[in-house]
Amino acid sequence: MIFSLDVRRARKGDCLLLHFGTKADPGLVLIDGGPSGVYKPQLKPRLLEIRKARGLGKNEPLPVDLLMVSHVDDDHIQGILELTRELREAVGVPPLRIARLWHNSFDDVIGKDPKVLTDNVAAQFGAASLDGDLPDDASVDAPGQEPEVVTSTLKVLASIKQGHQLRFNADALAIACNPEFGDNGLVLAAKGKVDLPLGLSFTVAGPMKLELKALQKKHDEWLKALAKKGLKPEDALAAYVDESVPNLSSLVLIAKAGGKTILLTGDARGDKILQGLEQVGALKKGKKLHVDVLKVPHHGSANNLETAFFKRITADHYVFSGDGEHGNPERESLEMLLDARGKAPFTIHLTYPVAEIDAGRKQDHEHQQARERTNAAKARAKGQKPKRVRPNWSPASQGLAALLKKRPLAKGQKLEIVPDGGAHVIDLLDPLGF
Repeated sequence: MIFSLDVRRARKGDCLLLHFGTKADPGLVLIDGGPSGVYKPQLKPRLLEIRKARGLGKNEPLPVDLLMVSHVDDDHIQGILELTRELREAVGVPPLRIARLWHNSFDDVIGKDPKVLTDNVAAQFGAASLDGDLPDDASVDAPGQEPEVVTSTLKVLASIKQGHQLRFNADALAIACNPEFGDNGLVLAAKGKVDLPLGLSFTVAGPMKLELKALQKKHDEWLKALAKKGLKPEDALAAYVDESVPNLSSLVLIAKAGGKTILLTGDARGDKILQGLEQVGALKKGKKLHVDVLKVPHHGSANNLETAFFKRITADHYVFSGDGEHGNPERESLEMLLDARGKAPFTIHLTYPVAEIDAGRKQDHEHQQARERTNAAKARAKGQKPKRVRPNWSPASQGLAALLKKRPLAKGQKLEIVPDGGAHVIDLLDPLGF
């Protein structure tokens, strides 16, 4: 029996393939497609390799049992939009045939037509922002919220149109959308375990229905308040920024086959993942859960994680996606993992070499530092007290390379790097072989 996770380089995003079944009767799940610049150089060639390995003829499309988009965010959805658009434009027999799509559009999350939100995003950052071209320095002044919460919320809001386009493409390709879940989308309370053919099952552990209902109520109140106040686009978006938006957007799923498990976390927050796992009975309160593979949430952002998360959910394989953009994966997250696991054996999988990640993280640090200096100068000009500007980048105290040199991996612990263009497959049962 096959149960293998196929990890692709996806720049700042996620792109995974899950192989299951047997060599005589294989199955395939595609999970996220990364941002722009990922589909053609990374995902498409791998799909063609899989097609070739299966010995399919020109008139035989590669069957994809399930296409899954963890949430509306350019980092996850853009490559899938490129794929589905290409399938729509294909002449004759398409190269792929997708059986079903699992995806929560933003309508599923907020329960209302999000046109008010998209209009405000477009007014603030331009119409192109709704096609995934949100400026890297996009921000609004949302008092009391962490900068990453602001950025993450704006990224989700800017991707609403992309979520609608994905649904449109799926309809045009006759791909069943959430057939196992109905109109409510994928939520923890909608259905427990879902069995797919060939021995693969999924358990939905997030988002949580009660929290989604609370967010929907908050959205209704926000719409009413907005209508009364007539806020400007920046003010309106700042009023809407909330931790719930990015954290409740992501699917959290346990994939299981042949007694092996993979925990898929999207960009969910660590404490919400633990909560969801407890609610579905996969994790007992105060106890630990061991999985074979953990896709580390939110590209290894330290804001989504705590050492306790890695203590309660242990794994043989940890997949950190990210090329250093937006600072991910962060050094603090790797430190949390090392602190939690001690000398236990495990393998860390990075989608880019450490030196490339550090270069990207340094560039992001300096970009954020420049913004902070500009904001501080504006505050002083207004006679206000400026916020703290971060110190200069320090390879010794902030670099991943320095961390791994300072804290070398113990015996039985390994670091593996996803090759550029090549296959990187984590085999949990029989080897995939290609």
